[in-house]
Amino acid sequence: MPDGAMPVLDVKDLKTVFRTRGGDIHAVNSVSFHLRPGELLGVVGESGSGKSVTMMSLLGLLPSPPAEVREGQVMLGGRDLLRIGAEEMRAVRGREVGFVFQDPMTSLNPVFTVGFQLMEPLRKHMGMNRAAARDRAVELLELVGIPDARRRLKDFPHQFSGGMRQRVMIAIALACDPKVLIADEPTTALDVTIQAQILELVKELRQKLGMAIIWITHDLGVIAGIADRVMVMYGGQVVEQGPVRELFANPAHPYTRALLKTVPKLHGTRDQKLRVIEGQPPILAAHPAACPFRARCAHAFERCARENPARRPIGAGHDVACHWDHREAAQ
Repeated sequence: MPDGAMPVLDVKDLKTVFRTRGGDIHAVNSVSFHLRPGELLGVVGESGSGKSVTMMSLLGLLPSPPAEVREGQVMLGGRDLLRIGAEEMRAVRGREVGFVFQDPMTSLNPVFTVGFQLMEPLRKHMGMNRAAARDRAVELLELVGIPDARRRLKDFPHQFSGGMRQRVMIAIALACDPKVLIADEPTTALDVTIQAQILELVKELRQKLGMAIIWITHDLGVIAGIADRVMVMYGGQVVEQGPVRELFANPAHPYTRALLKTVPKLHGTRDQKLRVIEGQPPILAAHPAACPFRARCAHAFERCARENPARRPIGAGHDVACHWDHREAAQ
């Protein structure tokens, strides 16, 4: 995929708040990123950093109220998804953007068969009749590695294992050949062997179908193995972004560096303690006027408390939002 390829998805200055009795919670603060055709963008950060809320904001999947997307632009196929109507947005979901949610047991409807749930988007978005939709559903289940696919169309979600349910969710997301697939921690609830199978499946599907993928996860090891670029989020904003090898080899933001240090070492000694990031994530009760990571940062200084840093380029495709210059510190 050439670096100069036009983005299939282009997000600029996205801001999302949750209105509560105690005031607004600023969950997403001026998030900007792009996704090129065939690219896999990894999104990492601890719980509450705004990863899932950002991606759900793109497709209007947050309940409103209390959620409200206040500003931004989300360009897909020449349209701003934040400016289109509800009916057009329903056509975008599934047809142009597929979404794999974190928990397949709660995402699949327990009272409908897997076949019905696979065939529904095919009939609604693709205009297929029942027979054609059934044949395509069988193909999709076979594509994601479910044996005896035609018979299993009649089964309900509870008749599938956790890994198989997640494969079904991926099949539903792929049903209408979307341009973009968003996967929100799709392997979190699965054991390690099933996780490995799902990751291999995604690699194969990406090679076969050539779609662009956004992969949200806590697992930096997963990102190292499958992503082209990484976007690190903290406090509802992007603090660092860059090619996966460059970012892992030369992390520039103190939060990125701290995250990488928390990864357990394979060759560590028994008495070696796991590293943690001291402190708590910020309470986003106001739009950040200062660096959100300053209270937990060993390199914070006076400017960090009065000015929220803007992202600045530090290499080819690599940018960081930090006043501290790690290169000067190293020298």
